[in-house]
Amino acid sequence: MHESDEQLAERLATAAGDILLALRSGSELEGKALGKAGDEAANAMLCRELRAARPADALLSEEEKDNAARCGQSRVWIVDPLDGTREYGEGRSDWAVHVALAVDGVARVGAVALPGLGVTLTSGAPKPLHPANAPLRMLVSRTRPAAEAVFVAGRMGAELLAMGSAGAKAMAVVRGEADIYLHTGGQYEWDNCAPVAVAAAAGLHVSRADGAPLRYNNRDTYLPDLLICRKELATDVLRLAADYSSAT
Repeated sequence: MHESDEQLAERLATAAGDILLALRSGSELEGKALGKAGDEAANAMLCRELRAARPADALLSEEEKDNAARCGQSRVWIVDPLDGTREYGEGRSDWAVHVALAVDGVARVGAVALPGLGVTLTSGAPKPLHPANAPLRMLVSRTRPAAEAVFVAGRMGAELLAMGSAGAKAMAVVRGEADIYLHTGGQYEWDNCAPVAVAAAAGLHVSRADGAPLRYNNRDTYLPDLLICRKELATDVLRLAADYSSAT
């Protein structure tokens, strides 16, 4: 039976998560050394399997040397073998594995595994959104909260919820644990392509922090900001983010 792109992404993200969990439980490594070993092990499997399953597609991974020839292809797989290396190395659960497929620059397919929680969320099987939290909850980095996010949260009366990796934060909105993820601290395409595909399929608003669409498979893979939130909140969040930008 042919494996769809959605099924492939989900299977590989989950398998990479299993590799990472097994490595962490069976290794004497810790901290940065454990994170490096995890990145390498998960990346080797993901790249091998994607090249075998979709040999005609391009591949962009955080842990692989980039090949600019991908920019001339319509389909490119964009993966982050271990999003949240710090959290993984510290034994926390707020880290993720990202497997995405961008088609003509748009995040079409995505799977985000949260191995520490035992779940994989996918664009192929979106679940109904939970009701909004009261008060609203806004996600920020646990180590360097973005000033824009703190400003917007204050104006909207939202509670701040600190969390680790980008994938974990984005999926917290999908899972209903939070309502807004506004990031302006710098990311790359592999940090958000899979989360954006999953969030969009779930019916959430996804964009740059100024409301512009998110585009992938660029020669420069730096993609510094994004907004993932409930659609009914997007207008207010974008307006307040613009207010902050104009005032600073």
